[in-house]
Amino acid sequence: MPPVSPFLRTAASYAWRLLVVGAAVYAVFVVLGRFHEITVALFLGLVITALLGPPARILARRMPRSVAVAVSLVGSAVLLLGVLALVGEAVAGESGTLVREFRDGLGSIERWLARPPFRLDPHALSDLQSKFGDYVSSHRSTLLNTAVTGAGQLVQVFTTLALAVFSSVFFLYGGDRQWAWFCEQLPDWMRRRVAIGGRAAWRTFNGYTHGIVLVAATNAVLVGVALYFLGVPLAVPLALLEFFAAFVPLIGSPVALAVAAVVALAAKGPLIAGVVVALIVVIGQIEGHLLHPLVMSWAVRLHPLVVAVSVVAGAIAAGVVGAVVAVPLVSVIWSVRCALRTPAPGPP
Repeated sequence: MPPVSPFLRTAASYAWRLLVVGAAVYAVFVVLGRFHEITVALFLGLVITALLGPPARILARRMPRSVAVAVSLVGSAVLLLGVLALVGEAVAGESGTLVREFRDGLGSIERWLARPPFRLDPHALSDLQSKFGDYVSSHRSTLLNTAVTGAGQLVQVFTTLALAVFSSVFFLYGGDRQWAWFCEQLPDWMRRRVAIGGRAAWRTFNGYTHGIVLVAATNAVLVGVALYFLGVPLAVPLALLEFFAAFVPLIGSPVALAVAAVVALAAKGPLIAGVVVALIVVIGQIEGHLLHPLVMSWAVRLHPLVVAVSVVAGAIAAGVVGAVVAVPLVSVIWSVRCALRTPAPGPP
């Protein structure tokens, strides 16, 4: 039998190693998917820890650590509930005007579509509304079952949030001691490298969390101010939608602004909707070429193609949650790799 070429021997050695690594990664994702509620809760707990860590440390200089953690959590909860109450009041205050503007806007859209170059049936939207009403009437039981299922999922969401807050309390109070205890349980030859990788991972995750919150807040302020001066209804809820959508890089902001464009089209007509579409392009350019390079570059450096592929892959694997988690996960893995490849200085 002829001898095996060195190239084939090298390719085979790399192939079986890649198969083993792929199987290990697949097993990790299967376990995470099986317990995805716990995974999401721990991820949210780390996000809360990253956001409330600085104020908790500042308060801990003047009061006991436990009281500082409690004040930080309660204060942030009060602030969040106040924002939600403001949004609810804005929606309730504009509900009557919004319904009237939507009704008039749908009529103007029908007339606009009936003119050249579209020349559509002027009653197309009315027929669509009647078909939608007939569908709801004929599928009432299915929709009711879906609503009951959604209520069960809502209970799971609140359970996940409760576990996230519970875990963040312990992370804020003694996260450094928990990490030190974990490193002490490892073998001596592994302890130092795990400590270096853990510090790099937390530094990157902490910087990414603060950076993405700053980018999302800036986008929300820009959108809210622009929609307010354009006279688009529900400017505050749409700005809040933009804030949460910005946590999905490259994709979330255009989707949220597309919703704002639909609201502007129904309430204010095609001209204002066109301005909102132009706003999508402008804010996308500001986010991609100004905010992300200035705010995020010190935390993590990823090519836009890597970000896009990570978001799409995360969305395919785990939906919206995967799209949100994908970029920080890839950023953390890359930072750990870079930290472990950099030779650490030896003892003096």
